[in-house]
Amino acid sequence: MLVALGLNAESEAVYRAMLAHPRDGVSALAARLQLADEEIRRCLDRLSELALIRPSYEHEGELRAVSPDVGLEMLMVRQQAELAAQQSRIEASRATAARLIADFSDLRPAGAHPGVEQLRGLDEIRDRIAALAREAREDLMTFAPGGGQKVETLDAARSNDQVLLERGVRMRSIYLDSVRNSQPNVAYANWLTELGGEVRTAPELPTRMIVFDRATAIIPVRSDDSAAGAVVLTGHGTLTALCALFEHAWAGAQPFGAAAVKDHGGLSTQESTVIRLLAQGLTDDAIAKRLGVSARTARRAATELMDRLGARSRFEFGVRAVQRGWLPANE
Repeated sequence: MLVALGLNAESEAVYRAMLAHPRDGVSALAARLQLADEEIRRCLDRLSELALIRPSYEHEGELRAVSPDVGLEMLMVRQQAELAAQQSRIEASRATAARLIADFSDLRPAGAHPGVEQLRGLDEIRDRIAALAREAREDLMTFAPGGGQKVETLDAARSNDQVLLERGVRMRSIYLDSVRNSQPNVAYANWLTELGGEVRTAPELPTRMIVFDRATAIIPVRSDDSAAGAVVLTGHGTLTALCALFEHAWAGAQPFGAAAVKDHGGLSTQESTVIRLLAQGLTDDAIAKRLGVSARTARRAATELMDRLGARSRFEFGVRAVQRGWLPANE
């Protein structure tokens, strides 16, 4: 049960035994748990590293188990800090990769790598998207994270979208679930659907992306600023992978006109995603960014879920979410 906190089954058994029988020494624990003395000592070393046991203040040379409400809370705080640090490293790696792509594009000779092309600035990105859209004949697939679009952006897209659909291009777009709360985006999606376009939503998306005729993809170099620059990808292997990613996301996304679907636990897809992101240690701001909502909305969603379980802390919420079946035990 405590594997996610760094304890294997033997160490957890020793910890529980020490809580129940605080005066047991190594030999008594070994006999009680039917483990070798050496294994008991290894478990004690691990428990000491995790600060779940300490030297006794009353009996010199003896060890005492730290109470779970203190020890496990400290472990959870430490784990959340590690998860936050890991998320920071992932974001740093993503930024480094984007810079590497840009630097390589600057250094390579013209035409040296026809499968990757760098676009700089919003004007250049929009011009290339418009050119590729004019040439599209069969298929257009779009990931559109970031929440609701501005009214002027939606209005500007209508004429181009109508031309594509009248030409017979199959248009499929996946937005975040949060756009269902934006009236302009709902109106646009309904209009697009009436003309033959297909729209679905998902609780989160990996990146912004447009794929034209399964042959050319445009992806921003920075997930937090799509106007900073983009890459045009045409390599066969790369496009095969990106199309597979889209198809996988499409299969799991919810058709826009369909009623909200809840799982066996009574959770919407967005609620399930919030629970998973909370378990990963993400802050309200980070969750808001992933879902395309405000930090206030993300905070309210987390609070409402905690209230449903009667949890007073995020640690307690994690425990109760596992007990309720909202999270797998190893989450």
